[in-house]
Amino acid sequence: MFQPKQPTAGSRQEQYQAILSQLSALIEDEPNPIANLSNAAALLNFHLTEINWVGFYLNVENELVLGPFQGLPACVRIPMGKGVCGTAAQQKNTLRVADVHQFPGHIACDAASNSEIVIPIFVQDQLFGVLDIDSPNKNRFDEVDQQQLEQFVAILSQHLSPVVFPS
Repeated sequence: MFQPKQPTAGSRQEQYQAILSQLSALIEDEPNPIANLSNAAALLNFHLTEINWVGFYLNVENELVLGPFQGLPACVRIPMGKGVCGTAAQQKNTLRVADVHQFPGHIACDAASNSEIVIPIFVQDQLFGVLDIDSPNKNRFDEVDQQQLEQFVAILSQHLSPVVFPS
């Protein structure tokens, strides 16, 4: 059973290592992708500071559809190539946006969000979805966040299977 702990003392690298260890323990024996995504979102929401939304959008028939998340209600469907999430998914690259209001075509699901990081998730070389994290602070996410969250997604993707979600 998961025992919540306050953020680990030490460097941000050490704090992220604790998060990665907790993720591995949480999803180790669970095959259900929705359960794993739900716990992953809750884990990040518990440990990350200065964020106002964290969750997943799932690739359903080449459109991103809202999956498990923590935060205020969100946009339900995002076309590929639209907004930060759709652009990251289409480009198959992490996008770290210091000021979302400067991002062409930004989709404002929460007016309080000012910066964002989106990491694509691949399962067996297929786009499964994206991890999306928003912050009310501009410039919230840096290279350390990107590297560690990409590792978080890599661990998570090992415990997901290609699933066909209903549209």
